[in-house]
Amino acid sequence: MDGQVAEFMDTIIDMIIRNWYGIVLFMIPLITLIVLNTKKVMCYEKYNFKDVLKQLCIALTAHVIALICVNCINTGDIYSNKNLYYNIHVPKITANRMGILTTMRLDFQRFVFGFEENLTIETYNEQNKNIQSGENKEDIDFNDLIENEQDETIKEIHEYFSTEEASEKNEYTGMFEGKNLIVIVAESFSQLAIREDLTPNLYKLYSEGFQFDNFYTPIFPVSTADGEYITDTSLIPKEGVWSFLEVNENYMPYSYANVFEKLGYTSNAYHNHTATYYHRDKYIATMGYDSYLAVGTGLEDRMNTSRWPNSDYEMVNVTANDYINNDKFLAYYMTVSGHLNYTKMGNAMVYKNWDLVKDLPYSDKAKSYLSANIELDKAVGEILAKLEETGKLENTVIVISGDHFPYGLTLDEINELSTYTRDDTFEKYHMPLLIWSGSMKEPIKVEKIGSSLDIVPTVLNLFGVEYDSRLLIGKDILSNSNPLVIFSDRSFITDKGKYNAVTNEFIANDGVEIDENYISTINKKIYQKYKMSRLILEKDYYNVLWNEAGLEK
Repeated sequence: MDGQVAEFMDTIIDMIIRNWYGIVLFMIPLITLIVLNTKKVMCYEKYNFKDVLKQLCIALTAHVIALICVNCINTGDIYSNKNLYYNIHVPKITANRMGILTTMRLDFQRFVFGFEENLTIETYNEQNKNIQSGENKEDIDFNDLIENEQDETIKEIHEYFSTEEASEKNEYTGMFEGKNLIVIVAESFSQLAIREDLTPNLYKLYSEGFQFDNFYTPIFPVSTADGEYITDTSLIPKEGVWSFLEVNENYMPYSYANVFEKLGYTSNAYHNHTATYYHRDKYIATMGYDSYLAVGTGLEDRMNTSRWPNSDYEMVNVTANDYINNDKFLAYYMTVSGHLNYTKMGNAMVYKNWDLVKDLPYSDKAKSYLSANIELDKAVGEILAKLEETGKLENTVIVISGDHFPYGLTLDEINELSTYTRDDTFEKYHMPLLIWSGSMKEPIKVEKIGSSLDIVPTVLNLFGVEYDSRLLIGKDILSNSNPLVIFSDRSFITDKGKYNAVTNEFIANDGVEIDENYISTINKKIYQKYKMSRLILEKDYYNVLWNEAGLEK
């Protein structure tokens, strides 16, 4: 762990320098207190017992009044102060409602003594009656499982999924059946990096493939690791831990590797940074890949890995031959060339491609971001060239998404490159999802809202894979399931509008009216999705379910 922190020491120092004024402001109260109380600190002052008792009584009274307010005011809401204080763990909302000190105390208390969420709500399912083409689901008798289950937590999960609605098969089901699959989770990748002039290969994939124009990639506390976890599993990360590590040795039936190996595919995973960073080596093994090549497991023998960041293009160039000639293959890349800091000095990829961006009318940070992503574009170009050389261009699907928004840029720098003004609450998370195949005759524009939670079920449906859509937290974007984007602070976006959970503000779409229970209903639905994601992780639920239901592993 210490080594991992040290690897990003330059980034840490840079962030401290960039935010020095905030650190100074944070220290002013302490400095002021020390200066004003110097004499009291240096000499002994005898306190009157009655004064001390009076102060304690005032403090106790204030605390009792606060507890009365917590327990009596607006207790019906799922994110009421009472629930936040006693029953659920949502630090961002708690900090906004009760302050940093209370949040830190609750967080520390729950870390030391443990905490189990103690909130039961009625399972909510927004039924959609327009299913015509069959459903993506397995033959699981949940009623029988519930009746015979002894573990109350497992029974609760069974009950939840028994009421979930499966997404329907649709006109795109099986569109890519039997084709090869290349999955790229790209570091800090966003629409800002898709340009016909600078990144023609990324632009090609967008302009010729599926165009998901209302797609979001929310960021979660463990940034890249959580982003990769969501993208690969269609589960929400558990708060307060590294789900990336906690999932180790769990059975993950719908990971790409486990799904496609059953269909006779080979599976190779690659990463052009340290193999063990975030314990990714254990994670990749849990996901079921045949092999994993990164820095420390052999990639350093094939390419120069002494720079920061390493080259996406070089990684693809030296690894594509591992799988490109196989009859059926799955290749998975986690890239790093787009990583911060976005500076010419200190970022090898920015320096390498600087001449291509130096004359653009943007700030140096914005130009550096583009420069770094040119290396990703070169990697995509190399993949396309290799596929064309081997005659597999039309028989391969490429899926590219980001792990999180480019938080190495300020909002102002993001807006320099954006085609519209983005806000700090929702739109900075507006990101791309590229799904492309050489077999596509024309682009397919998708207006429906989606997020990184929805990638796995969308891809599985496109490949015509048999899977149970009820068991994934995300939904196939191409189905008629109701869209829902979930953020780490429990804010959300639906087809009706955007809800800020911290400010409790709902911004309805033009011409849309919602009933008085709408926000509460969606909040309950989101709470259940968080809870089920956590329980699936903690209880190795898929393993339990597959064993109890007699499903094939």
